[in-house]
Amino acid sequence: MFVDDLDTPLLSTDDHHHLARVRRLHPGDPLVLSDGRGSWRTAAFQGDSPADLGPVVATAEPKPLLGVAFALVKGQKPELVVQKLTELGIDRVVPFVAERSVVRWDQGKADAALGRWQKVAREAAMQSRRSWLPEVEPLVSYAAVAARSGACRADDGGGPLTLDLPLVLIGPEGGWSAAERSVELPSVSLGAGVLRAETAAIAAGAVLTALRSALVRPAEGG
Repeated sequence: MFVDDLDTPLLSTDDHHHLARVRRLHPGDPLVLSDGRGSWRTAAFQGDSPADLGPVVATAEPKPLLGVAFALVKGQKPELVVQKLTELGIDRVVPFVAERSVVRWDQGKADAALGRWQKVAREAAMQSRRSWLPEVEPLVSYAAVAARSGACRADDGGGPLTLDLPLVLIGPEGGWSAAERSVELPSVSLGAGVLRAETAAIAAGAVLTALRSALVRPAEGG
């Protein structure tokens, strides 16, 4: 459970309701608290103010920081992408607008969506017991995210994913436009199959985190 201050932790009304009514914790049941910035401590559920606080333990920020940028897709798919990337351990989630994106939002809708996505990320981080909250960024342009250090574009004919390129850009279901492909970026492949946009984003996140955790070996020369 995330709290603002580990020294004097207080549960929000929503978090207290979730623990008491959904998870059905009782006074004295064990609880793990985190500040979302790498530190955590054990505690016991006791109303809004957890009791029996254990020592604060600090965990190092994972390196390298991994990011997935995805073009806006319709419906609830962005929430799914944010949820699964958080569960996998991705550190930065960057939504962007591509030329062939079907979804077009004004600033009000973009701000509301960001709030929802950040809530989804927080809940997914608690479910997966992360001590570092991912950063879910505001909606940006393709040009802005393509200019970032370490960016690469998932595209046909690309090379293998590598930790040397820790920010993967995933295009819309309509594919990249000629203008977007003209931007000089390394290309990476997610396999021979044609994936839905949300599946591609999740697949990229899974490979990146597996590489960082040394669960898989980099391709020879990658």
